[in-house]
Amino acid sequence: MADIFKSIRHFLFGWANREFLTFLFFLLVAGIFWMLTTLNEDFEQELRVPVRIVNVPGNVVITSGEIDTLRYTVHDRGLSLITYLYSKEQKPIEIDFRRYANSDGRGYVPTADLLHLLDKRLPASAKAIAVKPESQLFYYNNGEKKTVPIILNANVETDMLYYIADTAFSAREVTIYATQEKLDSIQAVYTEPIRQKGLQDSLAVTTRLRPITGVKMVPASIDVTFHTDQLTEVRIPGVEIRGVNMPQGKVLRTFPSKMDVIVVTGVMNSHLLTAEDFEIVADYNQFSSDSASQCDVFIRRQPASIKRIQPERQQVDYIIEELISKE
Repeated sequence: MADIFKSIRHFLFGWANREFLTFLFFLLVAGIFWMLTTLNEDFEQELRVPVRIVNVPGNVVITSGEIDTLRYTVHDRGLSLITYLYSKEQKPIEIDFRRYANSDGRGYVPTADLLHLLDKRLPASAKAIAVKPESQLFYYNNGEKKTVPIILNANVETDMLYYIADTAFSAREVTIYATQEKLDSIQAVYTEPIRQKGLQDSLAVTTRLRPITGVKMVPASIDVTFHTDQLTEVRIPGVEIRGVNMPQGKVLRTFPSKMDVIVVTGVMNSHLLTAEDFEIVADYNQFSSDSASQCDVFIRRQPASIKRIQPERQQVDYIIEELISKE
């Protein structure tokens, strides 16, 4: 080990390497000097600061227009700007509700006031020269509210062999706060668009409600789950055929009196279907004036979960019987 250390020492402090190390030292000193000179010059940098509205009366609800963060451009020496960039999270600037709220349900903070609030936080060498947004506009009311339904704005398409069996919502209604005029004009609230194609598995998404100027929504977002199921073809046997619009005293007899229906539905739902879930009818008004021995039949009732359906036959033989009353 002693020989190894001796070899390394000779390598590092040899004549050629001493020249190289001296060069690196002066290069480092020059770099530090250049950096300090540069940082002593003035720069402009965009920074962010949180915003909070304070002194809000207990009966007042801020309904819209609040911004979480202001972006502002500050002019200062580079060293000070680095301190700002890497400092801990800044305390929010506070906007006094009582000072800026008008009597019409709005509050307006001009650009000059925002810059003044920012300058109060900065050291004497710094100056806030621009702010985004350029002004702060907020809306409020005195607690007026209304509950309206949520309408889903979605275009969700499944794979060819699947379908959406059910859609579940964390909330179907939303409470909105606004001026009475706006409350009277709003009948429903829409979600932000949801787009999905080729869906096979169930899909759970969190979507925000589409914002409306001057309106606060509670909740502001909802969870939506699209449950999918695989399609399958099922034969349901023994669905009874009934006559409809039959005149009093007449009874329709069909041959056969029952038939199967072929349906396309979800695998999970297919095991729950029975003949009582369907109704096949023959309409007397359609065949009474026809001399043919067969009448058309059609499906009048079926579960909502059925995607495609057809009866085993489109026509059946029939006779019409007269009922004999017993006196």
